[in-house]
Amino acid sequence: MNPGNACQLSVLALLASMGFAQAQDITIAVAGPMTGSVATIGEQLKKGAELAAQAVNKAGGVNGRNVKIVVYDDACDPKQAVAIANRIVAEGIKFVDGHACSGSSIPASEVYSEADVLMMSPASSNPAMTDKAAEQGWSTIMRLYGRDDAQGKFIGPWIKQNFGSKKIAILHDKSAYGKGLADVVRASLNAAGVKEVLYEGINPGEKDYTAVVNRLKSQGVEFLYFGGYHTEGGLIMRQAADQNYKVQLMMGDSIATPEFGAVAGPGAEGTLFTFPPDARGSDTAKEALAQFKQIGFEPEGFTLFSYATVQALAGGMAKAGSADPKAVAKALRSNTVDTVIGPLSFDQKGDIKDPKYDINVWKGGTYTKLPQ
Repeated sequence: MNPGNACQLSVLALLASMGFAQAQDITIAVAGPMTGSVATIGEQLKKGAELAAQAVNKAGGVNGRNVKIVVYDDACDPKQAVAIANRIVAEGIKFVDGHACSGSSIPASEVYSEADVLMMSPASSNPAMTDKAAEQGWSTIMRLYGRDDAQGKFIGPWIKQNFGSKKIAILHDKSAYGKGLADVVRASLNAAGVKEVLYEGINPGEKDYTAVVNRLKSQGVEFLYFGGYHTEGGLIMRQAADQNYKVQLMMGDSIATPEFGAVAGPGAEGTLFTFPPDARGSDTAKEALAQFKQIGFEPEGFTLFSYATVQALAGGMAKAGSADPKAVAKALRSNTVDTVIGPLSFDQKGDIKDPKYDINVWKGGTYTKLPQ
């Protein structure tokens, strides 16, 4: 052994015995679609988490420990999500900011629950995720985002009021997210006395939805609600525009990305979608926005939700005085934590309390809040 190395080890041992050992970093895994058709959402999760960790560490860390971010790609694929979850568990990571797609989060949550890993999704909205966790007694499965049933209850009455007299179609992409959202919107509309003329699933990943557009045209559809992602929604609207077919599209939160405008082209104009209130205009986000400005990244879509997830996990650790996932989950259910999107609290299922939504409209290549 090199004498210098032996001396260094002796010094480290002495410091450790005196209580001066360097505290180990707290690792938070960011799990989401870093590749694939919705990779922009993965990039949003990654950037949000990384800058949140920087802010937490700059402020002194969590209980004297720094936060470290590691990124995993599930490509929004259930099987890959389970493989990633097993890898995260095997590597001894106890906290997860993710997954994004409900179809990934739901199967991955089973892996995390068995290992007592605290998973907090900043984007998954299918109610089944936390409903199943509550039924099974999995306390470490949470989400920092509103549920589809809350979104459906919000948007159903609005659609009835503004488009209830139109011929309405509801489509979905057969995914846990898309079909789940379409189902709750359909149930909300039907309960309000509005019946759709068409309800069916499409095959995601295709490039030609002309047959879908032709079917909508043939049935005289004037208003289309689509549960799915921006790629398929954008293609449907581009191909409708190619046929000079004007139909009012409304979707959920997945199209809060510039890529929708790029895919849909002129068909994007006037598209409506629901999304939680944009925190970029609030005082709670000022410092974070300055961080994003420095790196030239616009924190659209789920970026600030991922940022807030890291803040919530860190806040839960601080309130618990521990980095034990179960203790942190318990602390989060009984305390309010301050985040970039405002103060948040969680119910016993692990869902955020009292989620809010805005209606947004695409105009001129970007989206803005629709005046209420």
